Amino acid sequence: MSMRFDLAVIGGGINGAGIARDAAGRGLKVFLCDKGDLAGATSSASSKMIHGGLRYLEQYDFKLVRESLAERAMLLRSAPHLVRPMRFVLPHAPGLRPRWMVRAGLFLYDHLGGAGALPGTESIRLADDRRGAPLNGRARHGFVYSDCVVDDARLTVAVARDAALHGAEIATRTALVSAKRGPVAWHLTLSDGREIEAGIFVNAAGPWAADIQRLAGLRSSARLRLVKGSHIVTRRLYDGDHAYLFQNDDRRVLFVIPYERDFTLIGTTDVPYDGDPGAAEISGAETDYLLAATARWLRDPPRAADIAWGYAGVRPLYDDGAGSASAVTRDYVFDLDTDGPPALSVFGGKLTTFRRLAEHALDRLGIPGAWTATATLPQGREVGTELSDADLRWFVDEEWARTAEDVLWRRTKLGLTAGRDSAARLSARMAGAAGLPAGQR
Repeated sequence: MSMRFDLAVIGGGINGAGIARDAAGRGLKVFLCDKGDLAGATSSASSKMIHGGLRYLEQYDFKLVRESLAERAMLLRSAPHLVRPMRFVLPHAPGLRPRWMVRAGLFLYDHLGGAGALPGTESIRLADDRRGAPLNGRARHGFVYSDCVVDDARLTVAVARDAALHGAEIATRTALVSAKRGPVAWHLTLSDGREIEAGIFVNAAGPWAADIQRLAGLRSSARLRLVKGSHIVTRRLYDGDHAYLFQNDDRRVLFVIPYERDFTLIGTTDVPYDGDPGAAEISGAETDYLLAATARWLRDPPRAADIAWGYAGVRPLYDDGAGSASAVTRDYVFDLDTDGPPALSVFGGKLTTFRRLAEHALDRLGIPGAWTATATLPQGREVGTELSDADLRWFVDEEWARTAEDVLWRRTKLGLTAGRDSAARLSARMAGAAGLPAGQR
């Protein structure tokens, strides 16, 4: 006999977890499944930022920037253990965007989300400021503005934990095999052999959203545009807790951010992508691009030998017909099908706006009781340089970790400093200390 749920979510990224959390808090019986780990794809491959998107002002996307800045302030209140403010230095050199344009954009950025949430923009002479010391002298003037950084995977897990605390069932490494629409409910078959029924079907599968639509027999005029964004993590490039936003000669921008104490995160690229999203990897050309773009600005730029980690994620953007990958909107679009039991598919979206996206999705489905605007997210465990057996049991029992990769790269970032054989040793420890079945090592 199949289990009956009010709402089933396909996809355990940040948007799927956010929708499951909001729905469970509104009193619905919720099921969420993902064929991999929570945040196993795009949601753990971001630039690790909670931000308004300064460059979107240049595309006149004021709505997205305003909403993102409002959500930034909300996340600072609801998840101060995960989201932290950071000052970004934006050097200005001749031949780039005019200084007046940058200054005007930063003025809007300070005020669109409500002035006073974070320290405002200041103008600096780079030669007279310690934050100018790591630069190579190409620029004499700069601006300093505020944004926030986050561990994207841990944020996703925290949102999923809150969904579970409100009664949602979370099933990782559980793929959707079939979805059939009945007169009053969706009938779903899962890869673990279970069959469930759901009154509402939510497709939040990110870059696989179109595949899920086809599997469920849903037709849509909306289309996905897949764009690969890649990052590198290098040795720590400079002292200080500030980040940089560099303008490239191709009018794209580059973030250079202190990361995990001893490293620096550099990104991102925007490359059209048409392969398997799960197989996306950073290319040699992208690595060269990021290294060259950083070398235009830093006195001691990284070299290939300094790279500790490179990663890529595929952004499932709504195809708005923009000419370049960089210009495609990062806003979200819903495709609601009410020809029978409802089905809602999510296109686009960004890490920062997951809460508002989820709230908007439940409102579109006509489910009352919005609540997340004033709610806080649960805290997880602080892990040092060593993992105890208690840590491992927590990750398995409370945060759905099932493999060494889940722990090394998504529940923590110990993979940056662990040895080559760390995954094998950790798999054995997880099986012993946490009691995992052999098939889930």
